[in-house]
Amino acid sequence: MKLFPLHILPNDTKIDFMRWRHVAMVVTIIVFLASIGIIGFKGFNYALDFTGGTLIEARFEHAVDVEDVRSKLEQNGFDGAQVQSVGGNTDLLIRLAPHGEHAPGTGGASAEDKATAAAVVKAVSSADNQATVLRNEFVGPQIGKDLAMNGLYATIFMLAGFLIYIAVRFEWKFAVTASIVAMFDLIVTVAYVSLLGREFDLTVLAGLLSVMGFAINDIIVVFDRVRENFRSLRVEPMEVLNRSINQTLSRTVITAVMFFLSALALYLYGGSSMEGLAETHMIGAVIVVLSSILVAVPMLTVGALRVTKQDLLPKAKDIEALERRP
Repeated sequence: MKLFPLHILPNDTKIDFMRWRHVAMVVTIIVFLASIGIIGFKGFNYALDFTGGTLIEARFEHAVDVEDVRSKLEQNGFDGAQVQSVGGNTDLLIRLAPHGEHAPGTGGASAEDKATAAAVVKAVSSADNQATVLRNEFVGPQIGKDLAMNGLYATIFMLAGFLIYIAVRFEWKFAVTASIVAMFDLIVTVAYVSLLGREFDLTVLAGLLSVMGFAINDIIVVFDRVRENFRSLRVEPMEVLNRSINQTLSRTVITAVMFFLSALALYLYGGSSMEGLAETHMIGAVIVVLSSILVAVPMLTVGALRVTKQDLLPKAKDIEALERRP
């Protein structure tokens, strides 16, 4: 397999992955438990998207650079401010941490919020590019709580949808295994965010959902090859699983590499507002490629999830249809 002028992996690998399946499963369990521990004890550094805060929409006379505005805010004591462009390079949306007394609900701005807005405008304005406040309101923590719950619901619905699809498209053992592995990928990625203290905002949440989708897609490709090989090869199940991993190894790695490189480009050139999304994608790409190769297929040999040739034989109606063909 070649990526541009680079030769990453040979096309005919014969690595005995199943030989190390027990070690891989033990390491997986340890990593999973460690991830749960990190999340439980360290928690998350929630951004203003989830905690609420003061929202200021400012308009400049001329185009302005978002990074310059963020630097000016930090220099004037507004640490952790979120700045994003809206509707062009002259309008910016600035979010600040909650403080003071506020009107109930959303949309209300206290006298302190108005004073803060005035201080923000003064900090980011310059002699040749003055800013004015278009909107100043307080976003209550209830909105952040709703966002967090909606993110949880989105994750559950996505997982349930994948489980139903794979169960119908393949076999229920594949569906359960894919869902477990995808959840493992998600939890480990979340633990990484928690461990480093990365701000947990909407971009990170979007990145986590993308990682889960990428994981399911990668696992489905491997499982599809497993199903085909079980039906066509007359070898032992362990050999079938080994060949399936090796036959899809190039595709799995090249997909992860491209996913990683696109995220790296976003991390380097997308600005600080995109760092959370990009970093989540990068660590997720590494976790997904490892779990697809070392965890997903070995799980098909464990207990009730053990897949046999009988599980993957064509259904009776399919056999009859094949027999009736001329």
